[in-house]
Amino acid sequence: MNFKVGDRVELILRSKKRVGTVEEVYNDIQKCKVQIDEFPVTVTKPQKYLVKAEGSELVVPQCVADWYEDNKGDIGVSIWQYIFNWEYQDKNSAFYEVMSNQISSTLEMLFKMQGGYKGEKEALYYVRVIDNINGYLNFSSNNSFLGNAIERGKYKTKFTEAEIKAMDKGEAYWLLREPVEEAEGEA
Repeated sequence: MNFKVGDRVELILRSKKRVGTVEEVYNDIQKCKVQIDEFPVTVTKPQKYLVKAEGSELVVPQCVADWYEDNKGDIGVSIWQYIFNWEYQDKNSAFYEVMSNQISSTLEMLFKMQGGYKGEKEALYYVRVIDNINGYLNFSSNNSFLGNAIERGKYKTKFTEAEIKAMDKGEAYWLLREPVEEAEGEA
């Protein structure tokens, strides 16, 4: 089986099944260097003793997946340019927040994404401006409005955190958010 850097694999180590990430591939000798999850250990194993891990696809925040898709053509250069131009980046973007809080692990994640990944589903929120059934913030064709008597709370726009915070007075709206799952569970 052909493995590539970033592949998630299963192997037996010390009589236990372990999962890890391929760091290096030595096709000439049919071996792989694998970083074992939950341990600061790498092992070099013959490829015949490795199996691709199922259901262990790398899951990343959606903002990282979006940035990666826009820049994957030459990821190394794109990362360098982003960091070099740090002071000019959009400081309100979710990607900037991820990069500023955990840059080393984010860089590692961006390179691992070359082996495949899945974007994390973003949490969705309603914005309840008035405490009644019609008091939800809605958007339609760039117009914002509250629900009216005809709608009876039937139409409620779902927003991501980034969408709420990007609005005029977004920080105030953020305080009025209701997670979609909780609000729908009450109905």
